[in-house]
Amino acid sequence: MATSSSARLSPRRDLKPSPVLGPAGERVPDVERIAVLRANALGDFIFALPALEALRAAYPSAEIVLLGAPWHAKLWRHRPGPVDRVLVVPPAPGIREPGADEEPAELAGFVAAARKEQFDLALQLHGGGANSNPLIAGLGARVTAGLRAEDAPPLDRWIRYVYYQHEVIRYLEAVALVGAEAVTITPALAVTDADRAEAGDVLGEPTRPRVALHPGATDSRRRWPPERFGAVARALAGDGYEVLVTGTPAERETVDEVVAAAGVPVRPQVGTLSLGGLAAAYEGCALVVSNDSGPLHLAAAVGAPTVGIYWIGNLINGATPLRVRHRPIASWTTHCPVCGTDCTRDIYPHRPGDGVCPHRDSFVADVPAAEVVEAARELLAE
Repeated sequence: MATSSSARLSPRRDLKPSPVLGPAGERVPDVERIAVLRANALGDFIFALPALEALRAAYPSAEIVLLGAPWHAKLWRHRPGPVDRVLVVPPAPGIREPGADEEPAELAGFVAAARKEQFDLALQLHGGGANSNPLIAGLGARVTAGLRAEDAPPLDRWIRYVYYQHEVIRYLEAVALVGAEAVTITPALAVTDADRAEAGDVLGEPTRPRVALHPGATDSRRRWPPERFGAVARALAGDGYEVLVTGTPAERETVDEVVAAAGVPVRPQVGTLSLGGLAAAYEGCALVVSNDSGPLHLAAAVGAPTVGIYWIGNLINGATPLRVRHRPIASWTTHCPVCGTDCTRDIYPHRPGDGVCPHRDSFVADVPAAEVVEAARELLAE
């Protein structure tokens, strides 16, 4: 579940102390337009929202242009927040995967067109930078800044990419390179009236408090077994809650398994809502229970209390540090449940171990349903 990165790059020595979050670089003068590359998945984007808010506070009159995916453009249409506009980056290795029915496009052509935007700043908040730093450098901005792993070319201002760091803090440190100090560490996404209208049209008005379960996750190792979600659904329905089970069309089979395991009436919602509509649905929930996935982080960003089920390594990088409204529950499994391989080894090459594991069985199956139900009831009681 980890991706190797180097610990041998030298730390920056030219950054000045910031009263808010670690070292910070100088603000760049006369900035009118800022490009920010963050073209990956939903949860990844949610993690970058505090960094975008920091940029907005540091450069209030600049236009912030997100270099993202088609879904970013749809989500950000007519939505208040730190992003003014989205430029869709074409699919490319290390940048983003192609979407369904997406027309191919040349990355070189995109870069050439984007240069005409005359960006003053270009920031790489995408990852280690092997593929993304050349894209950022190609934009022709006056100043480039962001992350750098060992195999990536440098930017004008950069900090070392180290895998085990909370994602929110990682991107806040990156934008601090251009003097954008943190104004919040809590991701927040605005829900619009159109989002709420869509959710209302699909779900109707609630007759009792709602909770939502999201049993899917892109990485199968992060998926809690459907029968455990079924047990949670059964317990919360028995407590008097209306239970939604959300999922993408690709997760329909998993949702169906949860519905069958619940054995009580629940409401499956597979592909019935846009991303904005889903945000509004979660906003209206008393609780969202989910694997470590984009919808979990979306729910937290719109203000819903959450119970999240995490593999321990992902908990370090992605779980909220807040506990008033959130309960991250960790699985401490580090060896493959099929072959016993130590799956932390790829990031620690000096430690003895068994090599790379090919299996993708769940690493969170040891979390008992009773633990999740207990956390859910505790939050609902509060």
